Amino acid sequence: MVNQSLFQRGNFTLHSGQKSHFKIDCDALTDEDWEALAEMIWEKVDNFGKVIGVPTGGLKLAKALDKYATDGVILIVDDVLTTGRSMEEMKAACDGNVIGAVVFARNECPAWIHPLFMCLRPGKEE
Repeated sequence: MVNQSLFQRGNFTLHSGQKSHFKIDCDALTDEDWEALAEMIWEKVDNFGKVIGVPTGGLKLAKALDKYATDGVILIVDDVLTTGRSMEEMKAACDGNVIGAVVFARNECPAWIHPLFMCLRPGKEE
C-alpha cells in the first residue's frame, strides 16, 4: 500500500491551472472518512432531492450523500474548490434550483456553495 497524505507540500499545478505550494489529495480519504464528511454536509445544508458529484473529486462524496436525499433542490458537491469553475459549470448544466457543498475551499466560495473547511484566510492570496 502506498503511503498517501491528505495534505502534501511541494510545487503543484492544480486542476484549475494555478500553481500552489500545497495540494489536498482527497484520494487519501477512506470510505469511512467520506461517510463522516457526508454526514457533516447533511447537517450543514438544506434538504436536497438529488446529489450530483463533480467528476472526479466529488463522485465519492456524492455516493456517500445519496442516503440523505429526500426532496428539494439539487445538491452539487466536490472535494476541493479552488476557483469554483467546475462547480459553476455543473450548476449551469442543471435545470432548477441548486445548492453546493465542498469539503475544502482554497478560496472564498460563492454564496450558493457551503464549504466544510476553509484552507486559506478570506482575502489571502496564494
